Amino acid sequence: MKNNIKVYRAIHDLTQESLAEKVGVTRQTINVIEKGKYDPSIDLAFKLSRLFKVNIEDVFLYEGGENRELP
Repeated sequence: MKNNIKVYRAIHDLTQESLAEKVGVTRQTINVIEKGKYDPSIDLAFKLSRLFKVNIEDVFLYEGGENRELP
């Protein structure tokens, strides 16, 4: 899943470490999420979007399954 965490960190003048402290995870977790190597839990995604005061969709860009029909 692609994301805009790095952009929002820059807007809010936050390091990976300071962002991690604010949302209760490690710097390494923020790093791998930013790189797209790890998808955050729903809880963490909400914490990040609320911290940045934007919608989840502004931070995380879900690319899979948009045209799939639900069962």
